[in-house]
Amino acid sequence: MEGELQKCNRACTGIENIDEAITLLEQNNWDLVAAINGVIPQENGILQSDYGGETIPGPAFDPSHPASAPAPSSSSAFRPVMPSRQIVERQPRMLDFRVEYRDRNVDVVLEDSCTVGEIKQILENELQIPVSKMLLKGWKTGDVEDSTVLKSLHLPKNNSLYVLTPDLPPPSSSSHAGALQESLNQNFMLIITHREVQREYNLNFSGSSTIQEVKRNVYDLTSIPVRHQLWDGWPTSATDDSMCLAESGLSYPCHRLTVGRRSSPLQTREQSEEQSTDVHMVSDSDGDDFEDASEFGVDDGEVFGMASSALRKSPMMPENAENEGDALLQFTAEFSSRYGDCHPVFFIGSLEAAFQEAFYVKARDRKLLAIYLHHDESVLTNVFCSQMLCAESIVSYLSQNFITWAWDLTKDANRARFLTMCNRHFGSVVAQTIRTQKTDQFPLFLIIMGKRSSNEVLNVIQGNTTVDELMMRLMAAMEIFTAQQQEDIKDEDEREARENVKREQDEAYRLSLEADRAKREAHEREMAEQFRLEQIRKEQEEEREAIRLSLEQALPPEPKEENAEPVSKLRIRTPSGEFLERRFLASNKLQIVFDFVASKGFPWDEFKLLSTFPRRDVTQLDPNKSLLEVKLFPQETLFLEAKE
Repeated sequence: MEGELQKCNRACTGIENIDEAITLLEQNNWDLVAAINGVIPQENGILQSDYGGETIPGPAFDPSHPASAPAPSSSSAFRPVMPSRQIVERQPRMLDFRVEYRDRNVDVVLEDSCTVGEIKQILENELQIPVSKMLLKGWKTGDVEDSTVLKSLHLPKNNSLYVLTPDLPPPSSSSHAGALQESLNQNFMLIITHREVQREYNLNFSGSSTIQEVKRNVYDLTSIPVRHQLWDGWPTSATDDSMCLAESGLSYPCHRLTVGRRSSPLQTREQSEEQSTDVHMVSDSDGDDFEDASEFGVDDGEVFGMASSALRKSPMMPENAENEGDALLQFTAEFSSRYGDCHPVFFIGSLEAAFQEAFYVKARDRKLLAIYLHHDESVLTNVFCSQMLCAESIVSYLSQNFITWAWDLTKDANRARFLTMCNRHFGSVVAQTIRTQKTDQFPLFLIIMGKRSSNEVLNVIQGNTTVDELMMRLMAAMEIFTAQQQEDIKDEDEREARENVKREQDEAYRLSLEADRAKREAHEREMAEQFRLEQIRKEQEEEREAIRLSLEQALPPEPKEENAEPVSKLRIRTPSGEFLERRFLASNKLQIVFDFVASKGFPWDEFKLLSTFPRRDVTQLDPNKSLLEVKLFPQETLFLEAKE
C-alpha cells in the first residue's frame, strides 16, 4: 500500500527523489491528498510547455471529481493525463520560522527555495548579531551549512529554531542595575490620606523599603491592621507586598495614596469602646474619639489651658531626620531651652548605639537603658519634664545607673519610625503597648534590661506619676538589674578564669613548641655547618691529592747510583720520624726536591726544609739553582718542619 502511495505522489508532484517523497508523506501522516496539496496548491493548475515556454492552464487535481478518475489500465489510480514532455510548475512553498534568542522571538517567513544563510541575514538585521558569530540551532536533521537550501531539508510549514552566540559576552545589565541602585538610594515622599477621618500623613521612605513596611507604619499611625487596610493609588505593578518601593513603579519624588478600613460586620461600636479602655490590648477601632478633635475647631491647648505644640517656637525633634544623632542633638538643645540645664544626660546616637553602650560591655560596666518618649500634645508633658525628670535626685540617679535615650513621638513620621525600631528590638507586644497609649498618657519612661538573647522591658512608667513613685520604680528596676548583674559578673569571672587558664596553657605550649623548634633549628644548623666543613675538607684533600699526583708524575726519574753525571743523595726526615730517601742529579734544580717533598704530602708552602750543618732554611733558597750550587752534594740529611 505504501509503495502505491509513493508512486502516486511521485507521479502527481513530479518529485523523482523517492526519499523526498517519503519525507513529505511522513510529514502528512501518509495522507496522500494532504501531501500533494502541500506541494501543488489546488488553486494553481498551470502547465508549462518544454518548447516555447507557453503556459497552458491545466485542470486542478481533485481526486473526488469523477471526471478526473483515471483509466483502469493506468499504473496509478491518481495519475493525471499530461501532454507529452510537459511538467507541472508548482508555486514556491512558504515556510514559517519562529527563532528564539535569549528573551526575544523573531518570526521569519521564507520560500523553501531560500537558503539557511538568508535566514541568518534576516536575523542579523533583527538581532544586530553578525552572521559569523551566529549559530542557528534546532534543525531536525542536525547542523546545516549556510548554503543549504531549505527545500532539501523537507521541513514542515511551521518550524522553531534558536540562536546561540558563544563568542559574544552575555548582555550587560549594569545600566539597569545602576538605575535600580540609584532608585534604592532615593527617598520617596508618600502622601497618605486616611479616608475615614480625612487626615493626611506625609511619610518619607527609602527606595529599599518594602510595601509591607509602609502598610505596617500606616497601621502604627491609623490602628488599621494590614489585613483590614483598603488602598487606592498603588501602581498596577505593585502586586507583591515584599516588593521594594524602587521597583513598585511609584512616582518620584512624591506619590499620593489613600487608605481606609475594609468593612467588617463583626466590628461594632461597643467593641471599639471596650478596646479603647485598655492600653495593653490590640485595637482595631478607627482611633480615639479625641485623636482628631482639631477637626471640630477644638485645640488641645485651649481645652486644658496649656500651650499646644503648634505654639512652640520649634519642635523637640525634626521630622524625618536622616541621622538619629542629629535628631538627639536638637532634642537635647530644645529640652534645655524649655526646662533648664538640670536634666538627664541624653545619649547622642542611634538606639543600637545606646544598646552597645549599656549592654554589650563587661558585666561590671553594664547599665540599665532608660528610654524617654516625649509628646508635646500631652497635658502631662510640661509637669513631668519640669518637676520630675529634671529633679536633682532623679537626674543624679539616672546618671549613675542608667543610659538615657530619648525620642519625640509628636510627629507622625517620628512615631512610626520609633514603633518600627521598637518592634525590631523589643517585639510586637511592646510596640503594641506603646501604639495603644493615648496622647494624654504620655510621656512614657521605658526601663530596658539587656539579657543574653534579648532585651527585656522591665517597666513602662506613664507621665501621671510623682517624683517619689518614679524614684521607687527606678530603684525597683535597679534591684532586679543588680541581681542579674551579679550573676553575670560571676559567670563572666568564671569564664575569664577558664579562658586565662586556657590562655596560659596555650602560651606554655607555644613556648615549648618554639623552644623545640629552636633546638631543632640549632641542631640542623650545626649539622649543616659540619657537613659544609667536611665538604670543604674533602675538597681540599682531593685538591691536595691531585696536586701531589701531578707533581709525582712530573718528577724526573730517579738516577742510578752509578751514573755518568754526578749524583746527590738526599735523606729527608719527616715530622713523624720517618725518612724519605732519593737520588737526584747534582745538576737538578732545587725545585725538583721541593716537588718530591710535596708529592709525599708535604707541600713547601706548609713545610720548610732545613739542613743541619750549617742550619739553614733550604726553602728560602732560589729554587732555580742546582743542588750543586746550594751545596746539597754529594749527600745531605735534611728534615721537615711545619711552618708557623
